[in-house]
Amino acid sequence: MAAVPVFVVANGVITDAEEYRRYEKQVLPMIRRYQGEVIAFDKSFVTLEGESPPQGQLVILKFPSEELAKAWYADKDYQKIAEHRRAGSSTKFSTLVRGLPPR
Repeated sequence: MAAVPVFVVANGVITDAEEYRRYEKQVLPMIRRYQGEVIAFDKSFVTLEGESPPQGQLVILKFPSEELAKAWYADKDYQKIAEHRRAGSSTKFSTLVRGLPPR
């Protein structure tokens, strides 16, 4: 049976653009290392219902499996890069969402 894809959905507000840029310059190769891809990035998203998170930016990543997504996040190299994200932004939420199994 094929693995179920997972999505990492994150919302954050940039507080130090220069510091956050250090994260942006390094993170994409780390995502690709775990077969992930950025499928959405939006600084002006629209909330259709419920409480809207702070505007900031919304990012959606896709990984082929939960194991790969968790391995990416736990990778010591990623955590070192993430220090720049934490220093340059305020994360409002970062959530792992399981996709539907292939038909």
